[in-house]
Amino acid sequence: MDVMVSLRFPSAMSCFLACATATAADIEAARDSPLVARYAGSSIAYYNVHDFDEVALLREPHNYGVLLDRNATNDRSGPEWLTLQGRLTEIRYEIPLGRSSFEVIANYEKALGASGFQILFRCSDNACLAGNVTDNYVLGLQLDPSNGISTAYSDHARYLLAKVETAQANAHVAILVGEDKANTVAFVRVLEAKPIQNDKVATMNPDQMASAIQSSGKVDVYGILFDVDQATMKPESQPTLDSIAKLMADRPNLKLEVVGHTDGRGTETHNLELSTRRAASVVAALTGQYGIDARRLSSRGAGMSQPVGSNDTDEGRAQNRRVELKSN
Repeated sequence: MDVMVSLRFPSAMSCFLACATATAADIEAARDSPLVARYAGSSIAYYNVHDFDEVALLREPHNYGVLLDRNATNDRSGPEWLTLQGRLTEIRYEIPLGRSSFEVIANYEKALGASGFQILFRCSDNACLAGNVTDNYVLGLQLDPSNGISTAYSDHARYLLAKVETAQANAHVAILVGEDKANTVAFVRVLEAKPIQNDKVATMNPDQMASAIQSSGKVDVYGILFDVDQATMKPESQPTLDSIAKLMADRPNLKLEVVGHTDGRGTETHNLELSTRRAASVVAALTGQYGIDARRLSSRGAGMSQPVGSNDTDEGRAQNRRVELKSN
């Protein structure tokens, strides 16, 4: 079998260089990841890069049925998920006609191995799924949620997760390849480990919050951070919670409504439910940790319905992911 995908370590550069070149059919501004080249002759149909993001990658068979029973198909807290943070690149390739998912994934695996990647997990078709729901299309729903073609992985689905850790790179690569009749696609996710830049949002002090509420009746707060697709607050949220608690302690007559907001990724229903739970988590922390009278606080979710930035950019999405405090 000819190797259609290639990666190589350059001798005097700090990153990998992909050997394949872009084709005229690529969508505008799209390009291959510097860590993983494309299958020869394929074109980019979807391209998205986040300089810093969090992603959950599948590392063992996924029990979709359990999540379906709980109406929580977006839950990524189970042991089958590997949650990572860093620079995230997502690329969906349309593969030339006549190429099977097996041929494509075999080429990727061979090329990754030749470049020093360790294969952490591989599976095909219903072996990728545990429990009583083993339809191939489920892998597309869970691993390629931005794909609007629900049948893209219905005939065959093959997946691998790989890792490289060298002086040149520290990254994970997840590749899902699927067939739908004559059409084959490959969805490639590359997560390059990097620390978050924690100086981008300064924690507002209580007086700044009070001034904004007095002038406009509300204030957007960006220092409360949550685990990916969850309502669990990260430890980095503590300084902002401290400020909100002091705001209320210093102003005993102040009543607040806590409103959760999400960016535009995901469905409207899911984002509304997620933002509702996140707002409730903030209220629970303020009443439980700081002893704020629960009668002074209420919560609700607004989901993705009230953006303040563009959902087409990382910066805009970051603006939209916020907690809003409204005078009540």
